[in-house]
Amino acid sequence: MKKIELHLHLEGAAPPDFIRAVAKEKRTDLSGVFDERGAYAYDDFPGFLRCYEAATAVLTTPRDYARLLAEVLERCAEEGVIYTELFVSPEFCGGGDLSAWRDYLAAMTEVADKGRAMGIDSRGIITAIRHMGPDHARLSAICAAETAFDAGGGWITGFGMGGAEQVHKATDFAWSFDCAREAGLGLTCHAGEWGGPESVRQALDLGCTRIGHGVQAIEDPQLVRDLAEREITLEVCPGSNIALGVYPSWDRHPIVRLADAGVRVTVSTDDPPFFHTTMRDEYDRLASVFGWGDTEFRQINLWAAEAAFCDTATQDRLKKEFA
Repeated sequence: MKKIELHLHLEGAAPPDFIRAVAKEKRTDLSGVFDERGAYAYDDFPGFLRCYEAATAVLTTPRDYARLLAEVLERCAEEGVIYTELFVSPEFCGGGDLSAWRDYLAAMTEVADKGRAMGIDSRGIITAIRHMGPDHARLSAICAAETAFDAGGGWITGFGMGGAEQVHKATDFAWSFDCAREAGLGLTCHAGEWGGPESVRQALDLGCTRIGHGVQAIEDPQLVRDLAEREITLEVCPGSNIALGVYPSWDRHPIVRLADAGVRVTVSTDDPPFFHTTMRDEYDRLASVFGWGDTEFRQINLWAAEAAFCDTATQDRLKKEFA
């Protein structure tokens, strides 16, 4: 089954074997990053963030990111994904320096162009790291604005924010989102994963047309109605939510209730090797737990195509795949 994925962190999609290989090349000690089985080791969300940042700290050059993107796109294609949008942060690619970011972006754009020719299309969403604060976010927003669309080879088409929702209000980052909007970039923001319905409302106040996760909106019936009426798209990652304990089990996850209420939901893997999931796994569980079939999967992919941060011609091409 062909699939569209809108919520995938580039570094978070790095397979453990890939990170270990890069660390070995650089003679970097990653003690504590992996468990006895060789998987990423963490106990809770703060531990996940620490593990994530420690593991991906070995990625320090444009070549590292080019190799990573090639690996990730290949794995996406194996899962039947024909289009994916990847979160990537200038914070990790040159420390927020625009000149350094251009070098990283050039390397990734070259790989993305090759992937497109092989049937796996992609776009990049520059991502501010919430717990690093508004000043760091400004640097990421400037990188986004300066390398949007043609200025960056056409790969960067969106701006968003990830990181710990419990730190700062989303509206503290209004300058960065205004900057990205003025550059014509699509806007998304992680919210409603840990911060409750109010974090979703704050993301909407920033002008976002998509919400990363957003599942805790189910706790506020009026917010659910607002999301449906405004045709806001949720980038839902059920396997991630369950792995991190946002919900205790698949049958308790609210994706179906949100969809039944008219909210546009899509399905993604977030940081798949960290959560022991794939796009096939996500679809299989949705089918087995909720009885989803061709009709439901076609609908979520059509919603994803309509919400994708790409040009109209690409959107139309993607929609034809699910017509």
